[in-house]
Amino acid sequence: MRSTVARGGGEIACEVIDHAPAWEEPAPTVLFHHGVGACGAVWDGWTPTLVNRFRLVRFDLRGHGASPLPPGFEWSLDAAVDDLEAVASAAGADRFHLVGESLGGTVALAFAARHPDRVLSLTVSNGTHLGGAIENLEPWERLIREDGMAAWSAHMMKQRFFDGALTPRMARWYEEQQASAEPSAILDGAAMLVGADLTPELTRVACPVLLLHPDSSPFIPVETMAALRRALPDARLQVFAHARHGLPYSHAAECAAALARFLDGVTPDPA
Repeated sequence: MRSTVARGGGEIACEVIDHAPAWEEPAPTVLFHHGVGACGAVWDGWTPTLVNRFRLVRFDLRGHGASPLPPGFEWSLDAAVDDLEAVASAAGADRFHLVGESLGGTVALAFAARHPDRVLSLTVSNGTHLGGAIENLEPWERLIREDGMAAWSAHMMKQRFFDGALTPRMARWYEEQQASAEPSAILDGAAMLVGADLTPELTRVACPVLLLHPDSSPFIPVETMAALRRALPDARLQVFAHARHGLPYSHAAECAAALARFLDGVTPDPA
């Protein structure tokens, strides 16, 4: 079911996928938050592994996919956390498993720290708690300002995927939808991310955490994710070989299987 959530002078496009029979107890909810340049459909490859066991909620970040960027919108981590809360509440998800990738992983970390009563588990893929540690963002503004979104998207495909990691159709779809994002959403979202430092908040992440990370991200070194694992009270890290920053798309089936195994071991608090 597709719908929109009105908040902050704009609308956020979201989708709920629920295949549970009407006579069964409601399935646990997994809520997905994508990163810069992606959209909610980036999680399609995860759906077959999870849809028969969970209620899936995903949405398009502002300025991406079907979510327009409101005029004068000011990017901040607080606003991003509030957007995530609005989507969860609109979907009727009081407590849920939260999955975020890249920028969405940083927002998910902040949400879990600030709303520990809402999050049953947290999964972060190719994300970080420390925006200042992100590397290789310097070409973005010049590419977008001088050459346009198509040039930026072509540049990003090399940062996200090794040659041969995607089928031609997968590559074409990703490059086209990435190029359709609002330029200011990319640049302002990245600036918000670089300014984030969640180090003081990490001890408030009370739920079990799964960290999924590529071995070859040009933006976030494995060492940064290892430091995040050490700083969290209850976290485990899985590193994927021969993968770049587009891990959740290029390795969707493997990531979804890792998430399913992780959730098998997560026992929700009966309260």
